[in-house]
Amino acid sequence: MITIVLLIFSNIFMTFAWYGHLKYQNVPLWRVTLISWGIAFFEYCFQVPANRIGSHTFNAAQLKTIQEIITLAVFSFFSIWYLKQDIKWNYAVGFFFIVVAAFFIFKKW
Repeated sequence: MITIVLLIFSNIFMTFAWYGHLKYQNVPLWRVTLISWGIAFFEYCFQVPANRIGSHTFNAAQLKTIQEIITLAVFSFFSIWYLKQDIKWNYAVGFFFIVVAAFFIFKKW
């Protein structure tokens, strides 16, 4: 469970680092790049321990899958709340298929 919590925090920082600057098109690129790198530092402060701790329970493919599902959830919320951009039906369908892929990755065959 700690892995999931750390990955959620990591993805919140990652999403702001990667997409938060889109609201500030008038800020010079060099400035938003430096700010994004500063934010990304905190992403790594959560991501690295999450993967290290999680590797005792999950394999690398499972960790990556968990991270991608969390990323989609965090990004969806961020897109609607912060960027004021709706999630269209086709995006939701695409995200659904990624969740279906997770089923196959975690299923014990």
